[in-house]
Amino acid sequence: MTELQRLLQAYDAHRAVGRACALATVVDVAGSAYRRPGARMLVTAEGQLTGSISGGCLEGDARRRARQCLERGLPQLITYDSTDAADDLQFGAALGCQGIVQILLEPLDYTRPDNALELLRSWAAGVQAPAVVATVFSLAGGQAPARLGQRLLLQADGLVQGTLPATSALYATILADARAALAANRPATHSYAAGPGTVQLSLEILRPPLRLRVFGAGNDVQPLVRLAAGLGWQVEVLDGRPALAQPTRFPEAVAVRVLPIAQVPTLPLDESYVLLMSHNYHYDLAVLQHLLAAPPPYIGLLGPRKKYQTLLQDLSQTEPTAAQRLADALHSPVGLNLGAETPEEIALSIVAEIQAVAAGRPAGFLRDSPLPIHAPLHRVGEQPATPTAVAVCSR
Repeated sequence: MTELQRLLQAYDAHRAVGRACALATVVDVAGSAYRRPGARMLVTAEGQLTGSISGGCLEGDARRRARQCLERGLPQLITYDSTDAADDLQFGAALGCQGIVQILLEPLDYTRPDNALELLRSWAAGVQAPAVVATVFSLAGGQAPARLGQRLLLQADGLVQGTLPATSALYATILADARAALAANRPATHSYAAGPGTVQLSLEILRPPLRLRVFGAGNDVQPLVRLAAGLGWQVEVLDGRPALAQPTRFPEAVAVRVLPIAQVPTLPLDESYVLLMSHNYHYDLAVLQHLLAAPPPYIGLLGPRKKYQTLLQDLSQTEPTAAQRLADALHSPVGLNLGAETPEEIALSIVAEIQAVAAGRPAGFLRDSPLPIHAPLHRVGEQPATPTAVAVCSR
């Protein structure tokens, strides 16, 4: 289950009993922070939390402020600044991150079908492609042509929804910037001059869950499916053996199918990541032969390097360019070098490799990387100063 799905599940439960709740969203980060823009947490009036906006220190303070937000019925921007390490450790939230985190707190009105979570639900309900959500999170000076918390959701098919009125003087500019962010697949923070004031906007890229096809339904696939599904990935299990390809064996999978080797060529090809864990040479060969028509972003092949070399030799008999066509996608032996032995450890090494590939990262130890853990947020326009909150570290 994804974080958004957990939030929606909790939101529906609170709505069913009329329990008031607020949404806390990380809208901007400068420097180091535990969570990035787009992290969300649902807070009830009683202080019940779902989701997270930090490693734990901000949650308690956000809980207290969320109660105030619900009482006032108005959104509020809170800025936590730990750039002065000594001051933060002595007087602030004791984050130790030496960064600036901005949180938008807003009460959720169950009667509005376009409140923040309902808007996200409209995308998640049929999610197949990325989208971008633009959120107004700061207004400084003058009569701004927008309100705090107004949003615009742009989907890949061009559908536009949200609470930002088309009559707003900034609507066309924000929509154009949202389209550019979606095309570039790059989140950003924009600052717009609005008369004597400034409007700040967060452009967050919404990405659909990773889709993973596992060819093979042996016992070693079970911990892998559990781990991948726990990350919110949509996992499909396929195998030619009816006794193994049983939904009861893989309750976390979105689909479990019996796919005999003769039917492999009929399988539609898409952008799903692929794992070959059938332990059957001829089955793996048939799948790789089929994938040659449109190699996916990732193919993980379980087994020793010799098996991979033999498979390529056989594929080259009918397709001389097989090795070149699979070179970028094929990972064999599969997984990161973690010294894995048990099925659970092997599952961890494979899932970790897939995560690294999906994120475009080289894996390895973070301590050996000269780069920051997260890429700096793209910023457009002059960023105005924002008052800083003094948070009390309370878990």
